[in-house]
Amino acid sequence: MTSISIIGAGNIGQAVAGIAAAGGHQVQLIARDAAKTQEAAQASGATPATIGEPLTGEVVVLAVPYPAVADVLAAYGDALAGKVVVDPTNPLDFSTFDSLVVPADTSAAAQIQAQAPGARVLKAFNTTFAATLASRSIGGSPTTVLIAGDDADAKALLADVVRGGGLEAVDAGALSRARELEALGFLQLTLAAGGTIPWTGGFGLVR
Repeated sequence: MTSISIIGAGNIGQAVAGIAAAGGHQVQLIARDAAKTQEAAQASGATPATIGEPLTGEVVVLAVPYPAVADVLAAYGDALAGKVVVDPTNPLDFSTFDSLVVPADTSAAAQIQAQAPGARVLKAFNTTFAATLASRSIGGSPTTVLIAGDDADAKALLADVVRGGGLEAVDAGALSRARELEALGFLQLTLAAGGTIPWTGGFGLVR
């Protein structure tokens, strides 16, 4: 059993909590709004907590909007050292919905790794909408979670959690591949925002 702390009680946070709980893992769900966190935690059987409370998970999922990541990293600081930190964010310019806000030669995940050098950072869950994570399927096939990172053991651990929850997991390469995953997530978001695809759809991986 793996212990997982999910920071953020929105759609992605709740979906990942459900996946982890379905696989029999211990889940801590953390957010600022205590009432919302309590409600979301009950749905998945997670333990609720508020930002600033100690992290109980060996895996920490940053299920918050990208602009909130800096505050989360500041709140936990050295407590992230040694932990597997999963970044599902898509660093969009939400004022225009037309570009990424990180430089072209880096990614949100790489910046998180730089700010939390003791953590084992992975990019995952950003190319799947919350609805397809929750349903475990897309287009008649199992939802696939692409995982990028430099730590093979960390990737294997997260992949086991994903598969245990009824989804597929694929190693997408080194953390440097996070840039491409963020571009893919960006494209998927713009297609959905423009009505080309539904928020219950998106990209699938057929093998």
